[in-house]
Amino acid sequence: MRKIENVFKGEFLCDTKTLRKKLKKIRAYIFDWDGVFNDGHKTESGSSSFSEVDSMGTNLLRFSHFIGKKELPFTAVITGEQNKAAVAFAEREHFHALYAGIKNKFLALQHFCEANNISPSEVAFIFDDVLDLSAAVHCGFRIMVQREANPLLIKYVGKKNLTDYFTCADGATHAVRESSELMMYLNNQFESAVSHRIDYSPEYKTYIDQRDAVATRLFSSKDLNIQ
Repeated sequence: MRKIENVFKGEFLCDTKTLRKKLKKIRAYIFDWDGVFNDGHKTESGSSSFSEVDSMGTNLLRFSHFIGKKELPFTAVITGEQNKAAVAFAEREHFHALYAGIKNKFLALQHFCEANNISPSEVAFIFDDVLDLSAAVHCGFRIMVQREANPLLIKYVGKKNLTDYFTCADGATHAVRESSELMMYLNNQFESAVSHRIDYSPEYKTYIDQRDAVATRLFSSKDLNIQ
């Protein structure tokens, strides 16, 4: 296997051994939306899109987790705004939950963990901005989507040890796919997952059946009794 820094061009804040140790504990994947699945621009209705490239990344990541740990990982989107595209994505991909209009993301993280009987240390969190840091500080594995526009925030997050990896891609150029493949690579499950998907193997069929049985639950700040 090639040295990881020769495969992924982002910035690592931990060595490979430490990253793999952290990922072994992960049972859930949580994604921010704006600036992560897209560049953060919105339509007049307040929606922002996603890419099928990133969608496939999340699917392969979940499948790789399934074949490696013999269980379906918990998944969620936590966003600070109401967004029809995020709802459509989460429901289509059968994520376990979508939290919308949440300004204090730690409270959504806490709710998600309690609902699924996991701890924040078992969560991998992919995020991009200051609104996400209240949750990132508690998660077991963190990936921050990097962009040139906020060098001081990038420096702050690195200094405060609030991420384990800064992506090379930004939200507009498929940072979610990069993040997904990185975690698959670190878990030594990338080639296996791709091979099973190519063959549409019995293992993949079992995964799809279990994934598609998940009914996405939608939560707002009102549901969480927060402002």
